[in-house]
Amino acid sequence: MNVRNAAAKRLVVLCGQRGWTINKLATVSGVSPSTVKSILYGRSKNPGIVTIKILCDGLDISLEEFFSGPEFEGLEQELQ
Repeated sequence: MNVRNAAAKRLVVLCGQRGWTINKLATVSGVSPSTVKSILYGRSKNPGIVTIKILCDGLDISLEEFFSGPEFEGLEQELQ
């Protein structure tokens, strides 16, 4: 798994824990649903840290909490 996939999976998990849809996350965060969906479906090749921070604000968690999820454990180095 790479960082993009891990971030998408983490968002799905966090929404699931809250019983939220992707549209609810977008609305609460003030991010367009198309932006959230582009992260989840891999169309966004490099989701920006500012966007992730805004989504974290909507989820009422810190960046540290977001990136401490099990999805980020043991990621392979992505430099080629």
